[in-house]
Amino acid sequence: MRRIAFYLLCVFEIQSLSYADVTKFARGNPSGSGLPAADRKTLEYSSRFREVHSTSDLPPAIVAICAGDKNNLAEPGGKWNATDVVIDPSLPSKRLIWAANGGDYYVVHYERGGIAHTFHILVTRLAKDDAKPKIVWSAMGGPFKDYTAFLQALRSRKLDDRLDWH
Repeated sequence: MRRIAFYLLCVFEIQSLSYADVTKFARGNPSGSGLPAADRKTLEYSSRFREVHSTSDLPPAIVAICAGDKNNLAEPGGKWNATDVVIDPSLPSKRLIWAANGGDYYVVHYERGGIAHTFHILVTRLAKDDAKPKIVWSAMGGPFKDYTAFLQALRSRKLDDRLDWH
């Protein structure tokens, strides 16, 4: 019984991290986060971004960063392994919620299963001539229903970018 109580406590503690204020400070960055000010300004220009709701609308290199080892990211609403109890090993452990594209920038919001169900944001840049995307910033928080909700969380410092979450 104590072991179960301990595991539950761990799950709630990990889950509470997703509601923490942004705490990573980049030198010379007045925004108070590890997100560079120039990139933040680009992200806040929301009319530049178009939401997508399928992994097929993203470059494979962006999907690969989010998907990790299995190189597989479930579609929104699709089947995936949401817990640490793996029912079907062929299913991915991460699932796309939505993504947004604005020129060279890609913002991907996805969820990750395991002992704690967590929500992630990944910001990358991929120029047309580049084969590999550059990771601009990553954080944990959400879920966010859309890009506008993500921007509200960014402005109110409700994302945790203390660790490399992707």
